[in-house]
Amino acid sequence: MAISGRDMDITLGMEEELFLVDPESRQLVADPDPAILETCQANAGQHKMVRELLRSQIETNTRVCASIAEMRDAMRETRQIVIDAARSHGLAAMAASTHPTAVWKQQKFSPGDRYERFAATYQDCVRRFVISGMHIHAGFGDQDLRIKVMTAIRRYLPLLLALSTSSPFYGGHLTGFSSYRLLLVGGLPRTGMPGPLASMKEFDDLVSLYRRMSFVQDSSEIWWDIRPSHSFPTIELRICDVCTRLEDAVCVTALYAALVRFLARRIQSGFTPEEPLTEIIAEDRWVASRYGVFSHFGRAHSATGRVDVEDLVEELIEELDEDIEALACRAEIDHARKIIREGTSADRQLDLYRLRLLEGDSVELAEEKVVDLLLSDTSNQD
Repeated sequence: MAISGRDMDITLGMEEELFLVDPESRQLVADPDPAILETCQANAGQHKMVRELLRSQIETNTRVCASIAEMRDAMRETRQIVIDAARSHGLAAMAASTHPTAVWKQQKFSPGDRYERFAATYQDCVRRFVISGMHIHAGFGDQDLRIKVMTAIRRYLPLLLALSTSSPFYGGHLTGFSSYRLLLVGGLPRTGMPGPLASMKEFDDLVSLYRRMSFVQDSSEIWWDIRPSHSFPTIELRICDVCTRLEDAVCVTALYAALVRFLARRIQSGFTPEEPLTEIIAEDRWVASRYGVFSHFGRAHSATGRVDVEDLVEELIEELDEDIEALACRAEIDHARKIIREGTSADRQLDLYRLRLLEGDSVELAEEKVVDLLLSDTSNQD
């Protein structure tokens, strides 16, 4: 399938994990009424709603979308389904990768053999997983093209993370990270930045080796920052935090799609992008987790050896011009400038928290105000 012309030959899908919160106590609901998920499933239409690791979470899966505009509508629909179902039971939905004050020991796993096996195998690594993720699927081309694009896009993953950060708190503690979720994910094996792969056969051979050694049952247990999907003919972006504001999530999706198209065009034309060292990309990944949009990433060929997020975004917008035009997503990608200017969800949480402390609030009250902000931003779908 050619990726060219004004028609979008890239299909998109979004998975988001949303928390269920008691708006009075501001705490996660460890064991919510199963009717909430049942209501979501009954109203899902072309979308899909499923359990997640914790009972206090619901995972949304959008229908397959053929444009960024469709993706926005689909995300608005899936979020609203959860918001309405939660509200009908006196609860609220939260789009963020950590809840500011949730205590992991108070959470309960969802029923199912898979979750029980994970808990038995990974112990506290998975028990402390009071985190939510945002996974973006891009379907295009054949298997080998998807693998080559997956390898080429690795250098941009720290930027996509930086624009999405929403997990500066964990367990009532200010972590010092914009995305603390990424550190928790790193406690599991087969996570982080994948090495370069040149073909689907290389990936399949690796999965076969893992299976022969009884490390995995299938490729769904490879949890890299980006991976070939086990269930769909897509490349699944997994590095991002859940964006609290809908438009931030749409921006990240649009930038991912434009990068996919840009790299696929170059690879199909016979140009193989120079591969940065995986170690340097991994360093940028840590920097993005720590500093978010205030990051300075490594750049081997620059005089200073570094580039900040704002300059990198401006360079990308210029470089991706043809792809942005073809995908009709200029406004969505221009929104990245607003994210840098106003901050991600993590920045807004930190700003409010520090302001409330300056105004004389206790730590506990300041954290409650942060929860209120997250619930308000999630429910505002405009």
